[in-house]
This record gives sequence, C-alpha cells and structure tokens, in this order.
Amino acid sequence: MKKFITIVFLILTGGIFSMQNDIKNQQLIFEMELSAPVEEVYKAWATNEGIKTFFAPGCDVEMKLFGKYHTYFFPENPIGSRGAEDEMLIAHEENKMLSFTWGFPPSLMTLRENQKTIVLIRFEETEPGKTKLTFIQSGWGESEEWQKGFEYFTDAWGKVVLARLKYSFEHGPVDWSNLPDFSEYAVKRIE
Repeated sequence: MKKFITIVFLILTGGIFSMQNDIKNQQLIFEMELSAPVEEVYKAWATNEGIKTFFAPGCDVEMKLFGKYHTYFFPENPIGSRGAEDEMLIAHEENKMLSFTWGFPPSLMTLRENQKTIVLIRFEETEPGKTKLTFIQSGWGESEEWQKGFEYFTDAWGKVVLARLKYSFEHGPVDWSNLPDFSEYAVKRIE
C-alpha cells in the first residue's frame, strides 16, 4: 500500500510540477507557410516599407542591435498613443531570423508600463518561392494579468497581424483606409 501511495504521490506532484513548468516556460507559437520567397517575407518584417504592407500604417525600424522597432497602429495620434512606440530590435540574421521586444496594449496598463516580452521570427525556405514562418512570443509571467496578455496576443497575432501578412502576400498590401475581413486568413497557435 505504501508503494501505491508513493507512486500516486509522484504522479500527482510530477503532474503539478509539469503544469507549473508549462506556465513558467509558456510560449505563444504560430507557424505558417507563405507562397513567397524568404527574402520577401523577411523584408516584410525588417523594413519600414514592408511593415506598412501588413503590420501597421506607420513605423520606424532600424536594423541594428537595440535599434528602433516602432510600429504605429495610429500614426496620426500624439506621441505616446500611436502604438508600439518603444520596442527595440534585439537580434537579426538576414533572411533567417528577427527578434524584438514587444509590450502590451493600453487595456493591460500595468503590464504596458512595466513589462516586455520577446518576439522571435524564423524564416525558412521550404521550396523555391515558399517560406515557412515560425513566430514565437516568449518571456511571459505567471499572474492573471500576464495570462490576459497571453490571450490578447493569441488573437492579436493569429487573427490580425499574421492574417494580414498572409493576405498581403496573396492580394497585395493592406489598404489601411479600407480594411477587408481577414478572418479567413487567421492562423491558429500551436498548442
């Protein structure tokens, strides 16, 4: 009987440890394939011109260590309310990967004022003219507020940003004055 209780205890505590470990190492991951060369997909994320085709109507990006990776969802607004105005590039390897900090929306003000996550995007040619994009957002905390942020970005990246990226490679740049319905281009996160 002692042996049985010990085994049950180990299974349960192992399960709890595993669940806690999952929360502590939580990542938001998406994968998608685009019918475009790696160079074009990389430029969409790494240049001001590319970002304006799908990510946001305004931006200021410097491809250097700790360079700006500012994305203006509302470029007409006053400074401080245009969007992701204080993000920075952490690392890049042309046509291979790009990494930058990423903050939170005004709806999660405590996190917005005090925290950042890390976005890593990898680009891989699967065959000529086709690119596999892997998107990973990491650096999540454990509190309820952090979990709200995780859920927010599950939708923001998958149903909006990555959906618009896919759309832009199939139909051309997003028309910011006349946004179409992107729902059929949504990308589901990898669980």
